[in-house]
Amino acid sequence: MHARDEEGNPDWRRSTYERFVGAIKEAAPDVLINVSTSGRSWSELERRADCLALSDDLKPDLASLTLSSLNFLTQASINAPDVVRGLAQVMLDRGIVPELELFDLGMVNMVSVLRRQGLLPDPVVVNVFVGNIAGAQATPSAFGLMTSGLPDDAIWSGAGLGDFGAPAHAMSLASNGGVRVGLEDGLYVDARREELATNPGLVERAHKLGELLGRRAMTPDEMRTRLKR
Repeated sequence: MHARDEEGNPDWRRSTYERFVGAIKEAAPDVLINVSTSGRSWSELERRADCLALSDDLKPDLASLTLSSLNFLTQASINAPDVVRGLAQVMLDRGIVPELELFDLGMVNMVSVLRRQGLLPDPVVVNVFVGNIAGAQATPSAFGLMTSGLPDDAIWSGAGLGDFGAPAHAMSLASNGGVRVGLEDGLYVDARREELATNPGLVERAHKLGELLGRRAMTPDEMRTRLKR
């Protein structure tokens, strides 16, 4: 989840996250909460780590961690090596699981590097992004190369940016992975761009794709067991 202030702008402040996380926990106590440490709007470690210091009753289960800098279509996400390691250390100290966001093969390699340095708990949780203009593309060969480099026990999901959401989800589910869905990754249902997407609609489509391939979603308790929490 990304927090926004009262004017609708992205916000890093712990106090803003407190309101959102508290409301979610009240409405759905069992759901796992994943907060953002995104480097799109600010790159400083102190700001990006502020949401990781939420009080124990509001402490998130997971937090995003992009393992290198990258360019999107109109902006950059700055993730300096010392900031990446700093965020990983704070998450480790706080018992928050990093949700690793990987956009190219270099970031896949960084998973192994950070594991050797003792900065990532096992099993690692990964989202593999394809379709970004400056990253891995939404082809079976690129997707397979990305996922083949992950640790054997990784809990991973596929995500497609923009027009590539459905192809990424289909490739991921067919490869025994999960799916990441949401309006952050794309505003339309498919590449024809004839219908605006909704979060519930994207989740429903993911479930239908899974059912066609003999897959089912884990419950929150099953996910916690996989995470050894």
